[in-house]
Amino acid sequence: MRPHVDQRQARVLALVRARGTVRVAELAQELGISAVTMRRDVEAMAARGEIHRMHGVISRAEPGSGAGTGAGTGTGAGAAGAGTAAGAWSPGRSGRTAGGPGGAAEGLVIGMVVPTTEYYYADVVRGAREAVEARGARLTVGLTRYLTGEDRTQADRLLSTGAHGLLLTPNWEAGSPSGPGEGSWTADLPVPTVLVERWAPPGHPAAALDRVASDHAHGAAAAVQHLAASGHRRIALASRTTPTSARLRTGYEAAVAGLGLEPAPPWPPAGPGPLSDADAFARTLDYLYEAVTKGGVTAALIHSDTDAIMLIPRLQARGVRVPEDLAVITYDDEVAGMADVPLSAVAPAKHEVGARAAGLLLDRLTNTGGAGEAGPRQHVKLLPQLTIRT
Repeated sequence: MRPHVDQRQARVLALVRARGTVRVAELAQELGISAVTMRRDVEAMAARGEIHRMHGVISRAEPGSGAGTGAGTGTGAGAAGAGTAAGAWSPGRSGRTAGGPGGAAEGLVIGMVVPTTEYYYADVVRGAREAVEARGARLTVGLTRYLTGEDRTQADRLLSTGAHGLLLTPNWEAGSPSGPGEGSWTADLPVPTVLVERWAPPGHPAAALDRVASDHAHGAAAAVQHLAASGHRRIALASRTTPTSARLRTGYEAAVAGLGLEPAPPWPPAGPGPLSDADAFARTLDYLYEAVTKGGVTAALIHSDTDAIMLIPRLQARGVRVPEDLAVITYDDEVAGMADVPLSAVAPAKHEVGARAAGLLLDRLTNTGGAGEAGPRQHVKLLPQLTIRT
């Protein structure tokens, strides 16, 4: 007989605590369970703060991360279609209260919809969970895996299970709505909602929502400023298309223009249709190689850390020395410090983004008896920090 899920996860936790770090694939084989089941267990445990996951390896949660607090978790693909109509929500559902005038959040349930609890969003979720639990509330999580339409499905599901407010990271490819009507549903949700690491342009219905995000444009500009101060006059930006890349390019181009730097060679025109990950990586590698050997580029901001760690040895194999021929600053600072030669990096305040978003939502709920209309809406931008490593 297979062990009950609680017993299985307890065994996983015991093995991680005993060994420090364990590969997910090896753990599934050792426990005799499928890779899919193992991933679901790991996602649930990571969302509760019991373990930390990165790149197929899980490790013990850091001290003070709130491990074992029992925050609820909803997974993405398995929950698709499970929601009921969002309009069925009410503040007093399931015997929960929406907080009183004194600001107490005891009994509140905060729903959080994110693409994943890995990599970048691990710290965002951790920050939100700690802020929620510190005020006596509970966090439940829905995962979308960037699947089209899944963000709305997960939001409806969390509302149907009693969430009093939502922290929402929609699946907007450019970080903001791009097509007519995209994301308008976020402004019609029946509970207070805070956008997390997303934004909407003026005039879009979602622009009136509270939001907390990293100022990625500032982070990119800070990297360019540092490289320019070190004597570099032609600096490139290498970033795949992600929800972060548009803001990075905005800050990069503003800094290049403001500092009077020479423009880097333009990216080659994209071919028809979307690129695979392998093709996108190869295109970035070719661009950087040509930019250094023929375009006079001597420095680059590379998003993300993992791409940089993979690109650098391939550039070196082609004869481009790092940092002698190409100085590199990476963006995200998830694993930059663990490269064989530690890399300087820009680090968004991911943990603080989650904590501030959760605090803002709880204030809306507790200061208004659940109505969510305490004071003007807020657009909060947190500045990333540049860490120089030698």
